[in-house]
This record gives sequence, C-alpha cells and structure tokens, in this order.
Amino acid sequence: MESKSLTRRSILKGAAAAAALSMTRISAQTASTGPAKYPIRLGGPVFDTYESPEQWISILKGLGYSAAYCPVKAHESDDVVKDYARAAKEANIVIAEVGAWSNPISKDEKQRKAALDKCRKQLELADRIGANCCVNISGSRGDQWAGPHRDNLTQETFDMIVEVTRSIIDHVQPTRTYFTLEAMPWSYPDSPDAYVRLLKAIDRKRFAVHLDPMNFITSPRVYYRSGDMIRECFAKLGPHIRSCHAKDIQLNSKVYTPQLTEVRPGLGEMDYTAFLTELSRAGDIPLMMEHLPDNEEYQLAAKHIRSVGKSCGHTFL
Repeated sequence: MESKSLTRRSILKGAAAAAALSMTRISAQTASTGPAKYPIRLGGPVFDTYESPEQWISILKGLGYSAAYCPVKAHESDDVVKDYARAAKEANIVIAEVGAWSNPISKDEKQRKAALDKCRKQLELADRIGANCCVNISGSRGDQWAGPHRDNLTQETFDMIVEVTRSIIDHVQPTRTYFTLEAMPWSYPDSPDAYVRLLKAIDRKRFAVHLDPMNFITSPRVYYRSGDMIRECFAKLGPHIRSCHAKDIQLNSKVYTPQLTEVRPGLGEMDYTAFLTELSRAGDIPLMMEHLPDNEEYQLAAKHIRSVGKSCGHTFL
C-alpha cells in the first residue's frame, strides 16, 4: 500500500509541477505580447550647428528626437549649462548621456591620468546638466584605448576597473546622474553576468548600467539568438539601466572564421523586436543611435527602429 501511495503521490506531484510549468510558460508568453508601459525615446547626434538652446531644440524636434546627447562642453559656465537643461526639460527632451571616452586603465601613466581627469570632468558635467548618465568604456591594457589585449579580461584588470571607477565616483560624488561603463567585446563588462559582477564589486549607488547589446554579440550562437541575450540583459540589469545604444550587426557568411561587422539598424540580425519590447517595459530609458556618418543614415536607422516598434504596438515620444 505504501509503495502504491508513494507512486500515486509522485504522479500527482509530477502532474502539479507540469501544470505549474505550463502556467509559467503561458504567463511568459502573455507578458511578451502584453502592452508596453512606456513610450520609447529615440535620439541621435546633431550635425547642424547651433548657438542657443532654442536652436538646439528646434534641430532635435526636426529630427523627431525625444532624447539627445549632451549639447555642451565641460568648460561651459553654469548659466549656459542650466539654460540647456531648462530648454530640454521644457521640450520634454531627455539628455541621455555625457561621453567620457578615454582609457583610465592605460599602462601609459600620462594617458591614464588624462583619462581620469576627463572622466571626472565629464561626470561633473553630467551632474550639472542632469543627464541620465556619464558613460565610458572600462579601457584597455594595450596601446589602443578601446582595443583588445591579452590582459583585459583578467582578474587583475577587473580589480583595477573596480578601483578606478570607485575613485571617479568618490571624487565627484554626483547626486543627479550616474557613472556607467559601456560593454565591449574584449574588455569588462563583456557579458550581462560580468556587468552584474561589476555592479556588486564597485558597490556605489551612483554606478549604473549603460546597455549596448550589440557589443555583447561576439559569437554566432549569440548572433542568431540575440533576443535571448537582450532579455537576459533586462532581466539581470534592468533596474540599473540609464541609457542604451542602438546599433546592428552582420555576420559574414562567406568565410569560415566568424567575422562580425557593425551596420546600420535594419541591415543586420539584431532582434529589435525583443530590444524595443524590453526597453518599453524597463522605464523612461533613452535609445541613442550612434556611429553613422550623416543625417541621412540616421534617419534611415530611425525609420527602421520606429517601424519595428510600431509593428509590435509600441509608441514613440
């Protein structure tokens, strides 16, 4: 009798587990097709010159952007910075990010010190103007400031990145913005899990995430399943994301060694349906296009992104 009872209980337990799993899958499917919570903010660089906040806003509106890169330099006076910040707020434009592109872990002491100084000044600017974040890469131990090197993905370099990032944030002590590190294929953070490690190790409230999912695509496996990777990013990093980059990537099928090339959004295989869907649920996070040569290319990229978004029921500001 006990043997039969155990068998019966095992069967019932297994059936309950299968039912729960089925409900979980249904819930996940429902969530993936549910309504978006937030409209999407799209932005990109401005090529036209401007001499006032009003001219800058006019250019952005003409391009259909609701997010922008920082419009001023770090040396500008507080009054000028405040004027641009005020104009952006009144026009419902989010200043997404201030770039601090440099190599603060360089083996060259002069280059390293210059990079640290730039990061501090740009983070201060981001805080003054109220940008969502200040963004840099973690850097490289090689001669190229953003290039590969055998020492980049080591524990020693990871610890160095933690120390340097803490020092930048502690020096500036921002109260309105965040310091972030954009992912790179050959330096930390090179995966969603690596970014989670950095968040825990750096342990600063004003350290957050800048998400460029294209930079996580480093193999055919991820290339053909970029939607899974993007969903993983938002699941693990979502509450910390302050700004995103919009790019695309193409795998060269004519050679046996994988060659991945950055291309305009719409010309590659990155899953923008997954990207825009996750972005729309995460909050009012700007999506910034980059690395294109002119306004015409940016408008083609924007057209593709908006088309994908609208086909999925998302709205754009």
